[in-house]
Amino acid sequence: MYTFSSKLKTLAFVLMVLGALGIGYSFFTAPKSVEEVEKIIAAEHAHGGHEAEHHEEAAAAPAHHEEAATAVAEVAHDTAVAEHDSVATDTAVAVAAPAEHETAEAAPAHEAHEAHAEVAHEGHEGHADAHAEHKEHVEHVFHQLQNKPWAAVYIGLLFFLLISVGVLAFYAIQNAAQAGWSPVLFRVMEGITSYLIPGAVILVLFLALGVFGYHKLFIWMDETVVAHDHIMQGKAGYLNGPFFLIRAVVFLGGWIIYRQYSRKQSLAQDEATDNIPYKKSFKAAAAFLAFFIVTESISSWDWIMSVDPHWYSTLFGWYVFASFFVSGITTIALITLYLKSKGYLEYVNTSHIHDLAKFMFGISVFWTYLWFSQFMLMWYADIPEEVVYFKMRIDNYTLPFFGMLVMNFIFPVLILVNTDFKRLSWIIVMAGIVILCGHYIDFFNMIMPATVGDQWFIGAGEVGSVLFFLGLFILVVFTALTKVPLLAKRNPLIEESKHFHY
Repeated sequence: MYTFSSKLKTLAFVLMVLGALGIGYSFFTAPKSVEEVEKIIAAEHAHGGHEAEHHEEAAAAPAHHEEAATAVAEVAHDTAVAEHDSVATDTAVAVAAPAEHETAEAAPAHEAHEAHAEVAHEGHEGHADAHAEHKEHVEHVFHQLQNKPWAAVYIGLLFFLLISVGVLAFYAIQNAAQAGWSPVLFRVMEGITSYLIPGAVILVLFLALGVFGYHKLFIWMDETVVAHDHIMQGKAGYLNGPFFLIRAVVFLGGWIIYRQYSRKQSLAQDEATDNIPYKKSFKAAAAFLAFFIVTESISSWDWIMSVDPHWYSTLFGWYVFASFFVSGITTIALITLYLKSKGYLEYVNTSHIHDLAKFMFGISVFWTYLWFSQFMLMWYADIPEEVVYFKMRIDNYTLPFFGMLVMNFIFPVLILVNTDFKRLSWIIVMAGIVILCGHYIDFFNMIMPATVGDQWFIGAGEVGSVLFFLGLFILVVFTALTKVPLLAKRNPLIEESKHFHY
């Protein structure tokens, strides 16, 4: 039986406390009014940041328009005066000229005055338009900065929840395939999937807060915006609050039901005198995978793609799946190595680690294939409705956008392509940490640009979210590992797994 060490438990609580403080600080320091945003923009300008210069130009636009309008008006006035004086002189010289001629000579002065008035009017209109544009910009930045702490929490919440979902899918695949190498790792997988229950509860609460208007991450929930957006109006039959929550409950509920049922049959097999529980697990795994392949795609559209309600990709469900699937397998490898280092999992050998590393390598390549397929086709087609998704990220999220490619593809491939490296614990740990960080950035890139725009930075909220949910993840998973023996002793394939060598 595994014993949850006091040091690791303390670490979990410390992470949660520090994370909660960081999250609380991010909400506390978020701007509460448009006036605060004006001050933030002014402060950024004082520090000379690139983004501050952009905001300063927008903020100073009304003044520039007013100065330009005044200058144009003065020039028009001087011209009118000069022309008026010229007309007066000509009139004095030709006193005997007919009245019609005098009227004709005075016409330019009248036209000049009209031009003066028209330019002044246009100047006032330009000033009003610039002021309205500036006000709209400030309000937009205000909403983005208010979204930032919510988005940070959402990314951490979703990332760790989907890690447990990825492990659940991997566990079901092993059962459905009747794999002989993996049963010694089943208890580790079952422990990781225990996080699905608290993670699902928190996610449903978070989504419900959006439906009831406490945050604006999902812009299609704002009736005022939808009323002026024909695209979102066309999707309202699907993207609406009640149906959105119902789908979330059905998907998460279905996954949890399978997790609980498979765990029950796994434990029952340890005490059984036949293989009936094992056969039930096999059938349940096959049924779950059919349910999962559909619900996973739809949940990706709901929880991630819908933050960009105008954009869509037919590859998106697979892309998100590849991201959290490789993250889940990586987590299995890291926890297995940790338990092995503490003297547990005696039957796990380098061949098991090697196989996990092969999956880490293979799914990393699969993720890259999907990323490139999605990006290349849209970028080459250059359809505005599609390419704007990547244009936004390349222009404003250059480092995280291209950095995740290095972390999720180039680094793992270079490290894990070597067969011998796949058996070295420190290599797996190093590669695993980079992969997890890279896929967190992947989720960051999927959610932040649509909710925060170019107002992103790594602050207390982002760090606090990762720390809090990491601490909760450690606490839940390792507590679950203490409940039952770490070996599924009566699984029909357990002996094959014990003596697995590659």
